[in-house]
Amino acid sequence: DFAYSKKVTSTRSTPYSSTIMNILQSIFTDYYEHIIYELHPRPAVIENVNKMIHCGDPSHGGAMYGCPHCGNLKFVPFRCKSRFCPSCGNKYNQLRSFHMSCKLVACVHRHCVFTIPKELRDYFLKDRSLLNCLFHSVRDVILRMFSKMNKAENFTPGFICVLHTFGRDLKWNPHIHALISEGGAGYIIPWRPVKHFDYNFLRNAFRKVLLEQLVSCIGPSFRKVKNEMYTNHADGFYVRVKPNLCTPDITIKYISRYLGRPVIATSRIDHYDGENVTFSLPEEDDKTVTETIPALDFIKKLIVHIPEKHFKMLRYYGIYAKHHKQEKKLRKCVSAEKQRFIRSIQDWRQSILLSFGYDPLCCSKCGTSMLVLEVYHKKNFINNVMANPTHSLFCHVIFYFQFIIHHF
Repeated sequence: DFAYSKKVTSTRSTPYSSTIMNILQSIFTDYYEHIIYELHPRPAVIENVNKMIHCGDPSHGGAMYGCPHCGNLKFVPFRCKSRFCPSCGNKYNQLRSFHMSCKLVACVHRHCVFTIPKELRDYFLKDRSLLNCLFHSVRDVILRMFSKMNKAENFTPGFICVLHTFGRDLKWNPHIHALISEGGAGYIIPWRPVKHFDYNFLRNAFRKVLLEQLVSCIGPSFRKVKNEMYTNHADGFYVRVKPNLCTPDITIKYISRYLGRPVIATSRIDHYDGENVTFSLPEEDDKTVTETIPALDFIKKLIVHIPEKHFKMLRYYGIYAKHHKQEKKLRKCVSAEKQRFIRSIQDWRQSILLSFGYDPLCCSKCGTSMLVLEVYHKKNFINNVMANPTHSLFCHVIFYFQFIIHHF
């Protein structure tokens, strides 16, 4: 988020080192070689870090705007749209939260958390494809809990699952946040409210289904671990199913806030001196703890949570699944008219106007709304054009030519 990004000047030469970088960009820019040659990160990490470092870099493309009244020019660089960028990730989370809200049926929803024991966490870290087993296990357990209430009706709830791979201390701790409707749609009965969630069934069924899926994916070598899990966790795996104390929109904001950005907000990074990073983490009872560690260790804490390319951290199930036949029969929390209005103000220009109170395409000299002149994509072309002293005159000529055609 632009409003929360602390600003520091980069100490390393970059394609746009004369500009102001946020503190996360500065840390990763200074230690980029260490990341590549010492940490040997996954390809998805390298891709997202590169995008984040060059987010807003004019040499990577942008759009040139011009004022039709006074001829004033303004260049707006492209953003990276990376899963690891605090600026682009905040915008992604806003759009995703809105999409989740549009899916919700007008009923009470319960926020449940499905966790796994410490002994199993390393399996998911070494083979990230096993994270799909977490989603599948939660899906099967929830659908089974509702369907066994009436096998003839086979009640189906709507629920949204979000994967978090971190705990309060930023360590690897994969778990699923599920927002489940307190009710389900049947074959004949349009809707049946469900206030009681079978806590014991969820714990034991989640343990059983997850361990069976891990055996099928890992192989017979996992059977010994499976038996140990039944012995050490006789009551099942921990599942939080307490009734909500907050509204669904607050819950959605909480579970979706780290879908497309780093697991720590830049506002929590207090200091960076080139070698060490001081940051604060939340604890229970609204307290915070401050920690200072070497920059490379701080980087390790963050990049381990970058997902693989195309991996879906958010998934819809039940009546919230795509093209479900019963979805259109139920009243939504957000009406269709309200959805259309909110979508109309979610473009780049309107978002900045609503968030910061100014129009980014309003001419700073005369106040006229600026128009697009040209869009640049290639880095080499950008460098050549910017180095051309006649570029400004060239843009003015193009602009007035387009302006005449547009108006006459």
